[in-house]
Amino acid sequence: MQYPQAAAAPDRACAHNLVVRPSICFSPKIIICRNRQPAINFNSTKLSSALPSSGLRSMSISRPANHSATRASSTSSSSSSSFSCSSSPWDEKPYQVLSSGKIVYLDEQDVVTFLDPPKELIPLDPASYNPASYLWKKIGDIPEERRHRLLSLLNPRLISQAWEIAGTRYNNSKLVQKSASSLLAIGDTETVAEIWKCRTSGGPLQIAWLNFFKKVVFRTGDGRTYGRLISESVFSGLSNSFYPLYFTVSELKEVMSTEQPCDLAYEFKDGILDLPDFPRGFPKPAEHPWPFNDEIVIYIRHVGPGVMVGQAWQEGKALQQVPKKLCSEILMVKEYLSSQPQSS
Repeated sequence: MQYPQAAAAPDRACAHNLVVRPSICFSPKIIICRNRQPAINFNSTKLSSALPSSGLRSMSISRPANHSATRASSTSSSSSSSFSCSSSPWDEKPYQVLSSGKIVYLDEQDVVTFLDPPKELIPLDPASYNPASYLWKKIGDIPEERRHRLLSLLNPRLISQAWEIAGTRYNNSKLVQKSASSLLAIGDTETVAEIWKCRTSGGPLQIAWLNFFKKVVFRTGDGRTYGRLISESVFSGLSNSFYPLYFTVSELKEVMSTEQPCDLAYEFKDGILDLPDFPRGFPKPAEHPWPFNDEIVIYIRHVGPGVMVGQAWQEGKALQQVPKKLCSEILMVKEYLSSQPQSS
């Protein structure tokens, strides 16, 4: 069923033009508008000391300086919870101020709304539109220092939805070549390590700390790429030191258990890795505890600049063991590192 389409501002196609996948149930949120400009200049910086037991301060991170546009923004003095548009569509502000004084950034809300759009949107022919391309653009509109907000804005259902939408990337030959990570991008030889904040849910009680954790992906002297999961729980300091969860990063085109497409695989195996080198302050590789010693693989899809979604599968050592998902889908957002303090 189609609904009347509201008139759109010049060159600003709103969410009425999005594709609604027939297999997805949507609930009303807000209306998305496009063409907002990112407002942050990236510079090379040093890895922060945010990681527990981390010795990465000596490792430099190079960021591509590809966001030079500026965003016009001014503090709203209105106490109304409604966002009033300017007479000109180009004067639209990137946030609204609620009556409580809380600032809600519209770029982040665009992503939430796209993953959970209003029912009254007009369905389009899926053959004429690639949802993953639009999601990639909307994530790119969010300045890097604010992308961490997606970790709190996207609940597990929307993270799973992001995994499904990212699957349509593989229908676009140009989009499938893009990478969410500068370290993993083709031709990048400067970035040596990246820190990512991660969120998931639904894992076994023994690994409940996986609801919120960090991963560090790093390149060794032999050119290979490895990574490590690090719990942010105050009770997991010993396990971080004695049971470091190292994994190898490899290009893989298919999730073994479902035969769905993907970009990468994080393979944990037994944890006894012969690393030629690793970040200063990191413990030596050691045997993984359960369940990470039972052929755990995290399959990765690139979703947007600095954003990935993963599926963790416990594939099992036993030949007769049926693979099962370790937890719900995992949202991964690259941590913003800057000498300037972050806004909350």
